[in-house]
Amino acid sequence: MSRVGRKPILIPEKVKVQIQGDEVRVEGPKGKLAWRFHPRMKVALTANQLVVERPTNIRTDRSLHGVTRSLLNNMVHGVTEGYTKELEIEGIGYKAQASGRKLVLNLGFTHAIEFAIPEGIEIKTPKPTQIVVTGIDRQKVGQVAADIRHFHEPEPYKGKGIHYVGEKVRRKQGKTTA
Repeated sequence: MSRVGRKPILIPEKVKVQIQGDEVRVEGPKGKLAWRFHPRMKVALTANQLVVERPTNIRTDRSLHGVTRSLLNNMVHGVTEGYTKELEIEGIGYKAQASGRKLVLNLGFTHAIEFAIPEGIEIKTPKPTQIVVTGIDRQKVGQVAADIRHFHEPEPYKGKGIHYVGEKVRRKQGKTTA
């Protein structure tokens, strides 16, 4: 059995969970999320926990078991606490500014990049070189942070570009003159 899939998901008292067929709806203080799980999986709601069960021990059922449990756990965590990804911008003259539903990035190109902020995501720029992406959907927060990072990934010689906070950029040694 999947070690991850066997663990029950504890539901905090301020979270409401509804299961209708193969769809789970989770509502909490930060918002609402809905997700349709694979029809082979069985999700049961007991007193204050969600339990995921699989019908057989075949490979696809085993793989779906842990994934289903993890995604449901992410939903419960997201509506109670939310998720955050922090990005840093490194480089002279590189900066970001959040205004309304747009993020304006100046990354050394001839023009500023305007990134439309998707629904359900909030982006703040406490400093011109810092971007904080928050939301209740873990997948969406991670994808938006990856999309922003993709505009100018850190280069290996000087480290200029956008990188996650705590990310180690492997640096290469530049050319030397003999």
